[in-house]
Amino acid sequence: MKVGVYVFATDLDPDPGPLALEIEQRGFDSLFFPEHSHIPVARATAYPEQYGGGVLPDFYKRTYDPFISCAFAAAATTTLQVGTGVTLLALRDAVHVAKTAASIDRLSGGRFAFGVGFGWNRDEFATHGVHFGTRHRKVREQVAAIRTLWTEDVAEFHGDFVDFEPSWCWPKPVQQLPPVYLGGSGPLTMRHAAEWADVWYPTPPMSDPHLTDALPRFRELVAEAGRDPDAVPVGIAPGSCDATDLEAYLRNGVAHVNIALVADTPAALMTRLDELAALRVEVLGH
Repeated sequence: MKVGVYVFATDLDPDPGPLALEIEQRGFDSLFFPEHSHIPVARATAYPEQYGGGVLPDFYKRTYDPFISCAFAAAATTTLQVGTGVTLLALRDAVHVAKTAASIDRLSGGRFAFGVGFGWNRDEFATHGVHFGTRHRKVREQVAAIRTLWTEDVAEFHGDFVDFEPSWCWPKPVQQLPPVYLGGSGPLTMRHAAEWADVWYPTPPMSDPHLTDALPRFRELVAEAGRDPDAVPVGIAPGSCDATDLEAYLRNGVAHVNIALVADTPAALMTRLDELAALRVEVLGH
C-alpha cells in the first residue's frame, strides 16, 4: 500500500517545492494537490458534511493552481509521485489540460497522477458558465479526449463537449497514459470509476469510513463493466488518519492512501508531517 499526503497548498504555507522535498525525505510515496479556482463570497452551496461541514475552511479561498504546484513539487524531488487531487476538470479546457499534464509527466520522468473530480460547489460552475448537471458526462468525455491526445500522433475527437479535427499535440507523457484517479465517494461516481477510471479515489464515506462494504461493491461494478477488478485499484483521501484507520485500509485492500496534511501555521504543518511519517512507519514498518 502506497502512503502519501494531500495538501491544500496556499500562499500562507511552505512553497510546494521545498514542502515536496520534506515529504519525499520522510519516505512518503506521493503528494497530491486539490483545486478550487475561486470561491464566490455569496455562496449558495453548503460545505458538504463529508468534508467537515459548517464554515468553509479558509484554505479553500487561497489554493495555488494544482498543476503549477505539481510542477514545482516534481522539480524539487526525484521519486515522489505528484498529482492533482483532484482537478475540477469540467471547469477547464481539455486540450490545454492534456498539454499541461503531459508536460509535467515528461519533465518529472513519469511521476504524474491525473486526479479528476466532478465537483460539489455549484457556485464555481456558475462563474465558469458550465452547467452543473452535465458535469459527469463532460468529465468522462474530457478524459477520453485527453487520453486520445496523449496517445495519438494525429489526434481527432468529436463529442458533445470536446470537439477537434485531426491535430498535433506534444509533448506526450513518459507514461503512455498517466493514471486517472477519479475522486468522489457517491454511488454515481463509483460507477463512473468502475467503467473508465484507472483508480477510484474517494474521500471516506461517513457510513463506511474504511470502505469495508464499498470496496467489494466497487469490484463487482468493475467486473460488470467488463474490466478486471484486480486491474482497477482503490485509493482513499482521508481528512484524518490514525493507526487503526491505516491498518483497516491495508486490511481491506486499499492500494493508495493520501492523508490530509493541514495545519494552522507552517511550523504546525511540519509537526503534523512528522506525526504522519511516524504513523506510516508504525503501520507499514518502513
